[in-house]
Amino acid sequence: MDLQLKGKVALVTGGSRGIGRATALRFGSEGCNVAICARGEEGLNKTLGELKDLGVMTFGVVADMSIAGEAARFVDEAADALGGVDMLVNNVGGSSNSTFSEACDEDWLKAFNLNLFHAVRATRASLPYFRKRRGGSVVTIASISGWRPAPDKAIYGATKAAEIFLSSSLAWELSPQNERVNTVSPGSIDFPGGVWERFRKQNPEQFAAFAGREFPAGRLGNAEEVANVIVFLSSPKANWINGAHIPVDGAQGRPSVF
Repeated sequence: MDLQLKGKVALVTGGSRGIGRATALRFGSEGCNVAICARGEEGLNKTLGELKDLGVMTFGVVADMSIAGEAARFVDEAADALGGVDMLVNNVGGSSNSTFSEACDEDWLKAFNLNLFHAVRATRASLPYFRKRRGGSVVTIASISGWRPAPDKAIYGATKAAEIFLSSSLAWELSPQNERVNTVSPGSIDFPGGVWERFRKQNPEQFAAFAGREFPAGRLGNAEEVANVIVFLSSPKANWINGAHIPVDGAQGRPSVF
């Protein structure tokens, strides 16, 4: 299927590893010009090299999306380098290791800055560029933790629930300008360098039992499977999907507990 993305500009926050990297490469394979940001220069440059090998224009910047001003800087510099913005993927995110009883206000603020407010700031910065194009798409990567409770997930889950609500509300507000906003909520995803790869290598028997118990297919998902959904949602082929929350979890259905 031709997703009608050739020559369009896609921005992916946290695009050097995992779901972000897979999404950036999937956009590139569709002929999109792609901008990514990451906190580490080595991973950023490696992914930029892979994108250039696909024959598309690229842009990358080292940035920390939890810091006010960095999201807007990334969007503005990417738009200047690539000539505009058609699609934004708010992929950056992370969890807190603190339980509710242990966490202080700073822990909560850090999590909300990294997850929710990075999405708020990047989306807000993209709107003027969408309006020059007479439309645009935002996909925010939340988590099944945002709609299913689990032990020790109060902080992370609250930020992801906020992302889901933000997207559904913005879909109503921005639709008159031909701007779509959707959310993808992955389950447990296994990718190189990720937490599940480390767990699998360190505890193979426990990992196998976990995968067999929690997943009807007997395995975790991979980053490419999530990226396929993100890129389709971003494309004109999905122009009647707006305000949707789409789990991509292989029917896992609940945050992982092991």
